[in-house]
Amino acid sequence: MTHPQVICMGEILFDRLSDELGKPLETVEFWTDYPGGAPANTACGLVKLGIPTAFIGCIGEDQSGDQLVELLTKTGVNITGVQRHSSAPTRIVYVVRDAKGDRSFAGFGERKTTEFADTYLQSEQLPKDLFKTAKFLVLGTLELAYQPSQDAILTALKLAKNYKVKLFVDINWRPMFWQDPDQAIKLILNFVQNADFLKLTDEEAELLFNTVDPEAIAKQLQIQGVFVTAGERGCTYYLGGNYGKIPAFSVNVVDTTGAGDGFTAGIIYQFCQLGIESINNPQIAEKIVRFASAVGALTTTKPGAIAAQPTLTEVETFLEKFL
Repeated sequence: MTHPQVICMGEILFDRLSDELGKPLETVEFWTDYPGGAPANTACGLVKLGIPTAFIGCIGEDQSGDQLVELLTKTGVNITGVQRHSSAPTRIVYVVRDAKGDRSFAGFGERKTTEFADTYLQSEQLPKDLFKTAKFLVLGTLELAYQPSQDAILTALKLAKNYKVKLFVDINWRPMFWQDPDQAIKLILNFVQNADFLKLTDEEAELLFNTVDPEAIAKQLQIQGVFVTAGERGCTYYLGGNYGKIPAFSVNVVDTTGAGDGFTAGIIYQFCQLGIESINNPQIAEKIVRFASAVGALTTTKPGAIAAQPTLTEVETFLEKFL
């Protein structure tokens, strides 16, 4: 068994996506469930690109949980860190879409955000051996919203520091996961001080740092790399001292779910292939972000986050068209 080079930790869930564009939550009758959760999306994206990756998270001992374990296993993700909760259910997120197909999160059905299995991730059950050989730990911020999973994340941070594992944080701001969104911002700002690399959307950058300039954010946090993504407006980055802007690739967009997680997978794939020291070269820094943007773009061309993720060959073939 290959030792995973990357550990993705946090939520794995089902996005229950409305099949009826432009309808409000109350009137939607038809839904399709897609497996999701940013860290799980990134883990699957990395494996499809050829990087051995582990996922750590907690799901229910229910049918949804079984389906997600099966998906991770089939994709080839290492699941030694997957915990099952005997009574709390696997999380389902309702997602409605406007007339253009753009998504907005519409809550958790009849349940409170604190009732789901992912909130019960236990720090004492983390597989420490994974950290001994990993190069990167990928964390979002949603699981900071609940005490047990927050403890598990802080334990993972300590393990990462002990074993010199680089920390990549993807903000993934979703106010509805938090009971007190104001307290959340303080907690997140505190948490990102630990990052080596940070990915966030332009809205998240405004919210947390009052700027969309990746260089300003990188200097404020004193970290090696910041990526600010803005959907069809592309991405700006500050990586190893190099500032740049990559326009978005023009593709036929079917579903934007998981595009950002595909982008994260693309960045970390390149880090694993080229080595972190290579980011100081401006051409290589640009190549890394272009590759990641292509992974993100290709992820939007089919429905669902994980099902749509490209293989390495697909990304390389796609990029050849733009040489």
